[in-house]
Amino acid sequence: MAARQNGLKTEGIDRHHDEPSTASEPSTADDVETDDEDEEEEDEEPKLKYDRLTGYLGSVYRGGDATSSFLVGGDKMVIGTHNGNINVLSLPSFQSLRFYHAHSASVTTVSVSPFPIPYPEARFDAQPRPMAEEPRSPDARRKPSVDTNASTATRTPRPQPTVPATPSNSIYIATSSIDGNVCVQSLVDVKDVSFRNFRRPVQAVAISPDYRNDRTYLSGGLAGSLIMTQGAPTGAPSEANTNSAAAAASGWLGSIGLGSNTGKDTVLHSGEGSISTIKWSLSGKFVAWVNEHGIKIMRTNVRLDNLDSESAWKRIGHADRPTHGAWDDMASVWKPKMEWVNEKHLEQDEEDPAQNGSQQSVVSTKESSENLNGNGRNGVRRKKSRVEKLVVGWGDTAWVIQVDPGGAGVGKEIGERSVGRADIVQKLRFDDCIISGLSFYTPSLLLVLAYRTIDDNDQPVVAEPQTTPRKGVHHRRNGLQPELRLIDASTSNEVDVDTLTISRFETLSAADYHLSTLFVPTIQAGTPAQRGALEAIGEGLLDVGSQARRIFNSGASVISFASSGENAKATLSSANASQETTRSRAQGPQGSISTPGLKIFIHSPYDCVLAVKRDLADHLTWLLQHEDYETAWKLVTEHPEVVTATPEKGDESSPSTPSRQQTMADFFADDASQTTLSVSRLHNSTVDKEKRRIGDLWIQQLVNAKDWETAGQVAGRVLGTSSRWEYWVWTFAQAGRFDDITPYIPTKQLHPPLPSLVYEYVLGNYIKRDPVRFKELLNQWDPELFDINAVTTAVEAKLDSGDVREDTVEGGERGRDWRILLNALAKLYLADGRPKEALKCHFRLQNADAAMAIIRDYHLLAAVSDDIPGFIMLRVSKEQLKSAPLDELEEASSQAVHLLIDEAYEGIVHPEVVVEQLQAKGMAYKPFLFLYLRALWRGEGTETEFGTGHDRIAAEGKTLVEDFADLAVEMYAEYDRPLLMEFLKSSKRYDFEKACQICESREYILESVYILSIMGRTKQALFLIIDKLADVSRAIAFAKEQDDPDLWNDLLDYSMDKPRFIRGLLEEVGTAIDPITLVRRIPEGLEIEGLRDGIRRMVREYEIQFSISDGVAKVLRSEVATAMEALRAGRKRAVKFEVVSKEEDHVDVFVEPQLATKTTKREEAAEEARPAMPTAAPDHSHPGRNVPPGHCVGCARSFSEHGTTPQKETLVGFACGHVYHLSCLLSSSSSSSAEAASDLQARFAADAEGGFTGRSVGAKVAHAHLIRSAIDGGCPVCSEISED
Repeated sequence: MAARQNGLKTEGIDRHHDEPSTASEPSTADDVETDDEDEEEEDEEPKLKYDRLTGYLGSVYRGGDATSSFLVGGDKMVIGTHNGNINVLSLPSFQSLRFYHAHSASVTTVSVSPFPIPYPEARFDAQPRPMAEEPRSPDARRKPSVDTNASTATRTPRPQPTVPATPSNSIYIATSSIDGNVCVQSLVDVKDVSFRNFRRPVQAVAISPDYRNDRTYLSGGLAGSLIMTQGAPTGAPSEANTNSAAAAASGWLGSIGLGSNTGKDTVLHSGEGSISTIKWSLSGKFVAWVNEHGIKIMRTNVRLDNLDSESAWKRIGHADRPTHGAWDDMASVWKPKMEWVNEKHLEQDEEDPAQNGSQQSVVSTKESSENLNGNGRNGVRRKKSRVEKLVVGWGDTAWVIQVDPGGAGVGKEIGERSVGRADIVQKLRFDDCIISGLSFYTPSLLLVLAYRTIDDNDQPVVAEPQTTPRKGVHHRRNGLQPELRLIDASTSNEVDVDTLTISRFETLSAADYHLSTLFVPTIQAGTPAQRGALEAIGEGLLDVGSQARRIFNSGASVISFASSGENAKATLSSANASQETTRSRAQGPQGSISTPGLKIFIHSPYDCVLAVKRDLADHLTWLLQHEDYETAWKLVTEHPEVVTATPEKGDESSPSTPSRQQTMADFFADDASQTTLSVSRLHNSTVDKEKRRIGDLWIQQLVNAKDWETAGQVAGRVLGTSSRWEYWVWTFAQAGRFDDITPYIPTKQLHPPLPSLVYEYVLGNYIKRDPVRFKELLNQWDPELFDINAVTTAVEAKLDSGDVREDTVEGGERGRDWRILLNALAKLYLADGRPKEALKCHFRLQNADAAMAIIRDYHLLAAVSDDIPGFIMLRVSKEQLKSAPLDELEEASSQAVHLLIDEAYEGIVHPEVVVEQLQAKGMAYKPFLFLYLRALWRGEGTETEFGTGHDRIAAEGKTLVEDFADLAVEMYAEYDRPLLMEFLKSSKRYDFEKACQICESREYILESVYILSIMGRTKQALFLIIDKLADVSRAIAFAKEQDDPDLWNDLLDYSMDKPRFIRGLLEEVGTAIDPITLVRRIPEGLEIEGLRDGIRRMVREYEIQFSISDGVAKVLRSEVATAMEALRAGRKRAVKFEVVSKEEDHVDVFVEPQLATKTTKREEAAEEARPAMPTAAPDHSHPGRNVPPGHCVGCARSFSEHGTTPQKETLVGFACGHVYHLSCLLSSSSSSSAEAASDLQARFAADAEGGFTGRSVGAKVAHAHLIRSAIDGGCPVCSEISED
């Protein structure tokens, strides 16, 4: 809705609070809007949507009762009525938690502690009670729970339902009434109730945020005093003691023990007329109230430092009421509306979606500020994060006030303390309404409930009150519908205005309306314990929402625009309207309350309306109603979540009965009749169907506007089913608009498929009138989309008709359409599996590329094998054949040659056929013969270009070429000399003599040398190198390669009279020949340039070779000597063994025979299979060879059987594997040292037998020395064998 300024003014801020006179106010004549502007406003989408809650509050309005005040917070709604009843309802189920009769007259104010009410932290089951159920009888409801007359006895309160003592339920509810009483009731504990009579009508009450502990509340009314009540007794009524006499009497009686605790009432402020509104700030630090003189703000004792204790309950600022217009008469009549705002609990600004609850003011304090301190001195500037915001609406004026909590001074104010300051940051004035409610919608948008005083004709409305008002309701006959306005606080422009249709609005005044807001926070994912009762109760209650009635004219919104005299609505199908209505009803107010965001409640005596921010689904509904199908379709595409799969959409989601014209197969093939089991698939299906429905409406809108081109483009974007495509293609076809729809017809098969007749009809149209377009479509569309035979018949009929011929001219081109249709016919033949007919078409067109492709892909080369030269010449003109170079001929015939190569590999067209036909054509076709043989040798077929296995194919091709080896030598020699050498080295099937003649005739020396060398004519080849090439390096390399001494002699003989050759031999021959022989054969007196350098180089090379050989020999000798030394030392070294006496058949040491060798299993098997040989006699010449393992080599006895009884004796083993008793080893030696060692060993043995083991160290050393001397010669057996 376009911003407007109907009677809204932003007043300049005056430091001295001087109000301008009425005569100086700007004129409002420019506020009159034209009809065009009204229509323009109608096209603007509203920002809010509405639901009537009256149907859920049946228990409140029963018995003719009417609401007089209300409050919402957390998950509670507290309503006071004109009969004095208090209703506490749970949100969003609207279930009654507590009902009690607190007053005998109208309830003026409701206050709750703590506020805001805490949100529920755990889920609880709260089944909604049907609205039709009577909670209690009207008579019982009217019975007060507390006596309203102090002179009467206290009545027994009726039993109340039990309310769980959760944090969200542990609240106190304070109410005031014109009967002069204030009632404070606990929601959880029925007995915890305080009832106090002030003897004068009480207009306002504000309960302390910490009432549970301090038992404090503020009240005020017609008496004009702001009274603080502390410690009021509970369970019985009490009288206020605000006058000094009553207070003194109470104090005196209490001092002597005769009085009772009746609480304390303190007058905080008085003398400025009746008090109509009191509000405690959200932090509890401040209290604001309004009397007939203006707005007052006071510092409380909550969170007050000890240094500032004297400032408790001191006023920190005020704002005088305006003095213009009717303010002098109406200041006491107009009821002020006051709200402390938490900017974190607001909606986000559209221009700054990332900012939620910003602490940024709507107008900066620097630009617009009015100090509310009584002394006019600017206080200390504080951090914005601590500032509280207050918004006040009174009469025709609104104030936005920021309250700074004060504290220690900074800067110039350092050392001074302040308990707070208040500044007006914005002040607005309305000329056409009275403010009935005020709050913030976003940090920059004011929310105003406006009671209009100017009608649509800009005429003031004169009140006509009834003579006998009933129950405190100010009845009148000519009241206007109230408006809910969103106003940009910084520019004072009206961003959105909704006119509300409230029940019996004609009889209501500005004071009868109330506005309150509730912010539902977003519940973080993954924390089920934090899901509150708002969500818990809301689950399963959406069905109840279907009973909610719409209270306004529009089907999508409950608002009606007062600026328009007509209800202009978009024309939609009945199905669309029913779907949107069903969706809105299914959601219901419970769903709206449960969702996160700001909730706006508007109360009147007979009605309750909920306003919330319009979501994407509402935006979609509005777009559809206004026929903005393009935006609606884009919205569903970008945000599919706006479409919900509700069962009420029977025409979309539920299967229908097949019609008589529709077969069962078609019915079940239609995607609209398919059912899905998956929830995600169901949602996606619903979204797709909604998009298709909106797309159909969009296309129909464009078709009705004759915008066929755009309609075709849209069809390509939005249509998704074959049935809709069929419908719209026929629609365009009937209108002759083929060109507009054809580019967007699906080029891939749909499911279910689009009937082929659609494609055939379109193609037939273009065959007749536009072959060029027909060609494009044939290239784009898959042949599976249409009947190929039907289209082929149509093309053939067109060609046979004679209308299109080879000599006709179309578009300045000869035979254009004829070639197009013939090409198309060939393509259709291929698609139909008739490649031979397609090949004929391309032959008629002389289309070599297409013909080659068909031949290659379908292997049709056998069909043209009778004329291979003609096939190769398909791309070669006669002029090219005569004069073109080989490269050009190769490029022109490469494809044909490669196809022939492929067929040769497949065995379809044999190389003999190709070679025979090309040779028969004579010399002119020799280049093509060469190209064929070369490609065959290299494996250059098309399959090797695009596939794998090139090496295998190339090897096969070389085998095929060797059948024409002599011809290949001739062709390669003529056209490709490098390939000739490769062929000569690779193949041995050619005629050497013939090949040599060809090479000699063309003076191919290297090729001739190679052929002569493999023929064994090396001497001729060498002299050919020397004579023809004169290349000594190549001659030496050739001689080294052949390694023939006679060849070296021939080379030396030939080189002795050629100094250049001699020098080359000296430098490059190396060690291939004896250098002395070479030098001696140099003729004396022959002058050789560089001889010295050549000899020096040869000698140096020999020296290097000798040095390397000598070094290797030395290393080898050293390694052999080291290994032999280790072997000798090991064999000489004895090994000492200690053998423990055991059984006779036990062997402790296993000695493998020295001469025995290890054999493998295979050798053992061969030995067993070998015939038995005569056994040779034992060799007694060397006893050690026949000693079994575990026995002494000297005595041949077992190590455990030495002597008659087992005994311990030292064993000596050698590296050769022979083991001896030490005594046997010593006895075999004839040296004197051996005899001495033997005697010593015998003595040691005797000592051991006698039990003496304490041999001296000297004896041990001598024993070891003698033994070493005795066995120094090594193993006796091995020594004897080595001597033999």
